[in-house]
Amino acid sequence: MEKEQITIEKDVIEIGKRVIRIEASAVAELEKRIDENFSKIVELILNSKGRVIVTGIGKSGIIARKIVATMNSTGTPALYLHPVDAIHGDLGVVRKEDVVICISKSGDTVEVLRLIPIFKRIGVPIISMVGNLNSQLARLSDYVLNVAVKEEACPYNLAPTSSTTATLAMGDALAIALLEKRNFTKENFALFHPGGNLGKRLLLKVEELMVSGNEVPKVHTSTPMKETIIEMTSKRLGATCVIDDNGKLVGIITDGDLRRLLHRTENVFSLTAGEVMTKNPKTIKKDALAVTALQQMETYNITQLVVIDDEKIPIGMIHIHDLVKAGLSSSEIDNETEQ
Repeated sequence: MEKEQITIEKDVIEIGKRVIRIEASAVAELEKRIDENFSKIVELILNSKGRVIVTGIGKSGIIARKIVATMNSTGTPALYLHPVDAIHGDLGVVRKEDVVICISKSGDTVEVLRLIPIFKRIGVPIISMVGNLNSQLARLSDYVLNVAVKEEACPYNLAPTSSTTATLAMGDALAIALLEKRNFTKENFALFHPGGNLGKRLLLKVEELMVSGNEVPKVHTSTPMKETIIEMTSKRLGATCVIDDNGKLVGIITDGDLRRLLHRTENVFSLTAGEVMTKNPKTIKKDALAVTALQQMETYNITQLVVIDDEKIPIGMIHIHDLVKAGLSSSEIDNETEQ
């Protein structure tokens, strides 16, 4: 029984590996087909003033939806059009300034072919992604992307596996080529993903999380330590800014400074803020990214930063707890997010 179980496991493992090999080979073959024709299609879409309308049915329809999603999130407006719904009124979304991509493994999908005469009447350029260059769809299209595969990963060569993977990869190639030609940045990407981690990393600014106004703890260099401690306690940020006669930041006193001070002297209340403060504290500007603030805190092993304006006047304070509460974490820090 144990030998039989081992045999079954080996068979399953080999099946899984075979599928990956077949699909990887199908995708690798596509590289040879990225040529001037591909470049012309990218230029066509770039110069279009409309959207990319992608259509397909069955498994091809699922791949079409994914290509649309990728294009939309990378700066190329796109829309999925179901072939059956299209002939029942949804063709109204197609405009002459759009570009159409039709997906079909055989190139003879009846539901898709029925749309071609209407697309031509509207005047939209037609790109087909097909697995058969001699098909009707290929012949009727203005541009053709060859996504043919030698074999499906299915042992009966029936279930769309390698073919759908290859089509998806070609769609990704188009989307990323368009992204780069548009000079689409991480910040642009984040604008379309404001709820995700990337959006938080690239959009959230310090001023959106900092404490400001009267909530910012401040004391003058001449302030006695008793009053300084009261200020720190009342504002509950674990620190206070220390300013000079012009209101400019000259230092900071933290809870840690107080603990270290108690180890050195018992005459804490005989001192002033200026005598206790740490000079030249770490600061940040309000328009800096919140993730940059978190990075500085991690780098210098501190829990707060003073937010200053161009005159070095403290206008806010940001604490690590505010950053964590906003959904940022040290695992998301990355040098590329530095300003």
